[in-house]
Amino acid sequence: MFDTVSPVMNRRIKPHQLVLAGGVAFAVVTVLSGIAASVFDFHEDSPIHRTVFGNIPDAYKVIFYTVTPLLLVFGAWNFANRTKNWERGQPDRRELRQDNAHRRVKDWRAGVMMQTLLRDPAAGIMHSLLYYGFFVLLGVTTTLEIDHQLPEDLKFLHGGTYQGFAFVGDVAGVLYLAGVTWAIVRRYIQKPYRIRIKTKPEHAVVLGVLFAIGITGFAAEVFRIAAEGRPSYEEWSIIGYPLSGLVDGIDSIRGWHQAIWISHVLSFFAFLIILPITMMRHMFTSPLNMYLKDKDRPKGAMRAMPDLMETELESFGATEIADFTWKQLLDTDACTMCGRCTSVCPAHATGKPLDPREIVLKTGEVMSATGAHGAVSPPIGVDVDITVKADSVFERITTEELWSCTSCKACDEICPVNIEILDKILDMRRYLTLMESDFPNELGGAFRGMENNANPWNMNNGERGDWALNLDGVEIVDPSDAFEHDYLYWVGCAGSFDDKNRKVSEATANLLNRAGIDFAILGPSEMCTGDSARRSGNEYLWQMLAAQNIETMDGMGVKKIITQCPHCFNTLKNEYPQVGGNYEVVHHSQFLEELIDSGQLDMSNARLDERVVYHDSCYLGRHNDVYMPPRRVIGSLAGVEIVEAPRNGTKGMCCGAGGARMWMEENTGKKVNDERAEELVGTGASRIATACPFCFIMMDDGVKAQGIEEDDVKVADISIHLVDALEAGTHDEDPIPSPGDLLVDDRFEAPLEER
Repeated sequence: MFDTVSPVMNRRIKPHQLVLAGGVAFAVVTVLSGIAASVFDFHEDSPIHRTVFGNIPDAYKVIFYTVTPLLLVFGAWNFANRTKNWERGQPDRRELRQDNAHRRVKDWRAGVMMQTLLRDPAAGIMHSLLYYGFFVLLGVTTTLEIDHQLPEDLKFLHGGTYQGFAFVGDVAGVLYLAGVTWAIVRRYIQKPYRIRIKTKPEHAVVLGVLFAIGITGFAAEVFRIAAEGRPSYEEWSIIGYPLSGLVDGIDSIRGWHQAIWISHVLSFFAFLIILPITMMRHMFTSPLNMYLKDKDRPKGAMRAMPDLMETELESFGATEIADFTWKQLLDTDACTMCGRCTSVCPAHATGKPLDPREIVLKTGEVMSATGAHGAVSPPIGVDVDITVKADSVFERITTEELWSCTSCKACDEICPVNIEILDKILDMRRYLTLMESDFPNELGGAFRGMENNANPWNMNNGERGDWALNLDGVEIVDPSDAFEHDYLYWVGCAGSFDDKNRKVSEATANLLNRAGIDFAILGPSEMCTGDSARRSGNEYLWQMLAAQNIETMDGMGVKKIITQCPHCFNTLKNEYPQVGGNYEVVHHSQFLEELIDSGQLDMSNARLDERVVYHDSCYLGRHNDVYMPPRRVIGSLAGVEIVEAPRNGTKGMCCGAGGARMWMEENTGKKVNDERAEELVGTGASRIATACPFCFIMMDDGVKAQGIEEDDVKVADISIHLVDALEAGTHDEDPIPSPGDLLVDDRFEAPLEER
């Protein structure tokens, strides 16, 4: 939206001016519509039709065509002021291009068709009834007004067409009222936690107005049909016609019709008033946000920053509203306050201060209160005691909230209107770390380790390849030599220094050798990719590590990389290109799946007669949409029984170590890894499969915290499970299922594009 205007046009016309012009244009059309109807007074001669404004005095018509345009201008003015707030943000390329047009339409369609909402069938159906019912009714009203303006020979709402029109209108009205009633019941009777904790008086106003529009609309129809003598062709009004029999013959029926028509119009006026100043604005902002989902970086990548060694910027990260991008600011007005992000946040679920919805709303509160053009209404009503005194999000957001985030991206994934919550949190972390040095004490040790020894464990980087010294077929290459192997095996810090994950490195190397893959490792020349540094806000340290790794790999001519760590995978694949490092990167689960599928890795003798549950890695799954390869790898084993945890796939529960939480103490509430481990153990699995070194550590610790020994429930990476199966396997006459035949519990949530 903001970046699609040419530089010349951008100097002349701003988005808020387009919004205001659009509102004024609608107002003018409405005025002209009223004038045309009075001047030309076109009549319909067909006996089967509806007379617009039948039984309504001219004075009421004048009021309608006068007040409606004024309210349209009022709404446009309010929306324009909100748009001015978005204009305060930094550039963010979201323009429509030939290469993203298909994705742009797909994203918008997925949102409008409630695909995310329908993951919760009750909420999805309720919203669908209300949303589609409302817009069909809006279309019915618009169609009636268009027909009203046409000359006699061009009118089309007569005969069978009118009867079909009346039928559609009544059906839509019933569905709409059912949706509104359902919404009232959910909010005020069922009261789900995520809705209950954020219910405000304005919700009652909004739902009351929507309900009034539906009820008065039907009532006006009932009394209109009765006042017209209940003509037989109105039988197609399947609600209005039967009910009109109940009021037929009432004294002053025409007066009753006029009174109810007035109440319906007043309900409509109330809707126009609350539309721009309450959460109802999301009827416009949410579809716009869905349309603008596609961005110029991969899903798992953080927003790029300039080279901090050369930039002239004086402030880094986000603290003031102008530090966010315009899209991040639009997010705050697109939020529907539904709380789905809150319901899936692992930090919130385990008693931490973080509530993702509050991050969005609090940012919006600061934005709404600090515009140079004056304050506008906040995203949702706030307590009178809450004030914003300065243009800083830290007026409302605490550092404890930000550091509680595991960067699991569950909030972004479940949001029905594509709000990007994680980006805001990480940009604010950048400010705290780079500008204020305000970060948890434990991170200081990890930062020093990455800076001095190229790993957050702060161990001697010269020992990085020691795990491979006693293994055959694992070559440690010299960075001064040309890389003459097919693949670089990027082991990562955990795989090099953590005792548990060294076994993963050994198992993966074993499997690669077994498949005849030509690979090598960098050993001491490999440095941390910097994932933890970047997601804890230390962009400077990340850029330093990235530059050194890229220099090493480019100098050798590395082209293809295999890694067992999803954090390394995401950083190398999605973020190194921001600073010039372009490689073909594959996660070991994807590579193993390919090797097994092709027969290059022979698993015909492998067997694992155990019940296995796979724990989704956030950085493999939600950050990169890789869900099935680890499951198919495990499913290739004979004898294995695959089960799914209640929270899996796109709804998977984080292990608690992402977003640099691996290096921070967890002193508030229940530990995230304990919560998740209990859920996995509850499936009755004898083995828990992971595909991430952090997940391996956290799940193993979580299982042991329950007093469960490895002999009862073994936690291990998928590569270890494969090696165990190969070692224990025997020839079996039963056919071994191929990965493609793997049966997965039907609760598994694949990403939208896979369903």
